[in-house]
Amino acid sequence: MKKIASFTINHDILTPGMYISRVDGDVITYDLRCKYPNKGDYLAQGALHTLEHLIATYVRSSALSDEVLYFGPMGCRTGFYLLLRDSVSKEAALRLVRDAFAFASSYEGEIPGAKPIECGNYLEHDLPGARAEAAAYVRVLAKCTPETMKYPA
Repeated sequence: MKKIASFTINHDILTPGMYISRVDGDVITYDLRCKYPNKGDYLAQGALHTLEHLIATYVRSSALSDEVLYFGPMGCRTGFYLLLRDSVSKEAALRLVRDAFAFASSYEGEIPGAKPIECGNYLEHDLPGARAEAAAYVRVLAKCTPETMKYPA
């Protein structure tokens, strides 16, 4: 089988940040890396699930909603993927991600899409954990720029 691009990144030197993972035609995949890979500290499933609901709802409700193709978690629980049309500049993508995680870091209320008829695992949510993880990632994003969106060599 062909090795997929994300498996060619050296995860031993990857740090939390926001990276351009790949470009496929007019689609840019952003790697929103919240945790160091293989260090034993991963996003807890409940917090990850709640962040997925909050961030997906936020980006799909933003001014860039027509340019958002996908937002979802990495199976390794170290972050998320965000797929945007290439009409969104790196600066605008970074701003969207910063705004989305800032929103999640202070979110209070009912988790969007977390009712039994809306979600396949509605009981596994953790809003306080999601807020804490979002706040930690906001601090990471403060150091990110369009120039730092390249994977380490």
